Formats: sequence, structure tokens, C-alpha cells
Amino acid sequence: MSFNRIQFQPGMSLPEFHRHFGTEAHCAAVLKGARWPGGFRCPRCDSNAHCVVGHGARRLFQCNGCRHQTSLTAGSLMEHTKLPLTTWFLAIYLISQAKTGLSALALKRQLGVSYPTAWLLHHKINRAMAASDSGHRLEGAVQVDDAYLGGERTGGKVGRGSENKVPFVAAVSLDDRGRPRFLKLSMVSGFTADAIGKWAKASLSPGCAVISDGLGCFAAVTAAGCIHYPVVVGARKPRDLPQFHWVNTVLGNLKTTLAGAYHALKYRKYAAHYLAAFAYRFNRRFDLRKLVTELIVDVAKCAPFNQHKVRHHAEAPF
Repeated sequence: MSFNRIQFQPGMSLPEFHRHFGTEAHCAAVLKGARWPGGFRCPRCDSNAHCVVGHGARRLFQCNGCRHQTSLTAGSLMEHTKLPLTTWFLAIYLISQAKTGLSALALKRQLGVSYPTAWLLHHKINRAMAASDSGHRLEGAVQVDDAYLGGERTGGKVGRGSENKVPFVAAVSLDDRGRPRFLKLSMVSGFTADAIGKWAKASLSPGCAVISDGLGCFAAVTAAGCIHYPVVVGARKPRDLPQFHWVNTVLGNLKTTLAGAYHALKYRKYAAHYLAAFAYRFNRRFDLRKLVTELIVDVAKCAPFNQHKVRHHAEAPF
């Protein structure tokens, strides 16, 4: 077996994490740099002149011009949090470094918080992952496949018509050597020309060479200015064809992650966030140490997303 440098890279060890993010002061300094890389800017008037009032966890940044006060977490995903920054940063670290996924129950045990708290933290961080990659469009050669989450109910339909299955598109862009570069896992309303056309316009750059298994709806990628290369599978299985090697490898790893880490997942309601989290880690697999700091920045920049929104505002599929 050849040595895979990506799989065997050291990443960020727990002692190293504690050296960089082990105190509230360390975390506050990193969070301030993530939110205001060029120094503090007032969210109301954009002035940089300010003073700091209060102390400890209640420190506020007060604008010298308009007198507006804001905190490190206001306007971010951490808004109104009662948790220490060290708990947030540890959750970010654990989720980012878990190659095969991390359930809310496992996160609860690691952080020493209640299950509802761990569950909400998990969904908020997944939300930041989804927001970070949402605007990226795949380029070059792209392998695509239709896939489903969930299974058939007793007495229900089987196959593509099953009411208990959530359809999504798996798409992997390749580099010049034919190696996987970037992954997108996107929920769709169904495998129709209309849904795939909308997905392609949002997810693919014009000029992409899209390779599919010949499912009729994938011809709609041409509406986004892409070139479609259907490979009719026939009696063969896509995993036996080299044209679909990487997209099927990714789907196999995704299946292992979902089966191993998450045992009770409402696919139709929350699938988009879990798919986005898997893709986020895959897209940053080349530098696991940097992945931690990138996710901290993405969490800091993500807009507030409270529990009501998590539970009642499911991501709309294409």
C-alpha cells in the first residue's frame, strides 16, 4: 500500500490547539483578528476610532464617533452565546479534525455541555461551513452522479420514487492530473431537467466538461454553458467505470461517515448542513492544521443563526 501524504499528515494536535487557543484571552485575540483583520471597524458608521469599556467577558468596543457599542460576538454566529469562547473554539477544532464526522452526542461528551447545547453548536458550525462554500463554482472536468439519503419505508416505493429518500447531486471537479480538487454535495427537489438546470447555473462555471452516467436530466447542464459528456452505464455499475472513480469514492466515504457517526438524522430537514460539512472538510483536506483557523474565521464571519432558524428554516433544494 502506497503512503498517502494527505491521509497521514499530522494535522493540529490537541496540545498544540491548547497552546494557541487554551484561554479566553487567546480566543478573544484570534476572534478579533478574524472579525476585523484590518483593525476594529464600527458596524454602524465604519469608523475605526474606538475605546474598550467594561472588563472580562463583558468587554465592549465603543465607537468614538457614533458611540455605538458592540461586542466580539455581536452580529456573528456566536451572537448572544452564554458559552465561553474556549468551548466554541474546542467545538470548532473537534468538528474540523473529525475525518469521519462527529455526532452531537460525541460533541456533548467532549465539551461537557448538555445535548441540546452540543446539538445547536454542531448545527451552527455546519451552517458556517455551508455558507463558506456556497458561492464556489466548480471548474474544468467535473464528474457528477445522482444520489439519495435515506431508504425505503415498509410498504413504500423503492428506487427514485421513494418518498423517504432525499435526492442530492454529488459533483467532483478534477485537476490537470485527474485528481479530485473540489467537491459539491447539493440537495435538489428531484432529478428533473429544471432542477438540474438551476443547480448547474449556481454550481458550475461556464465551459465545464461534465461527465454523467447518462441520466436524462443531466443534459440540462448545457443551460449553464457547460459541455455534457454522457457515459451510458447500461448493465454495468458506475463504480466499475474509471470515468466515475472519484465521485463514487466520495459517495462511499460519505456513506461511511453518515452510517458511523450519525444514527438518527432527519435527512429531509437537515441534510444540506451535513452534506456541506462533509464537503467543507474534503475541500480543505490538504492542510488539516490550517483547516482549524479557516473554520474559526468562517464562524466569525457567518451571520447569526439562532435555534428557531435551525429548526424551522430548512435549506431549500434546487
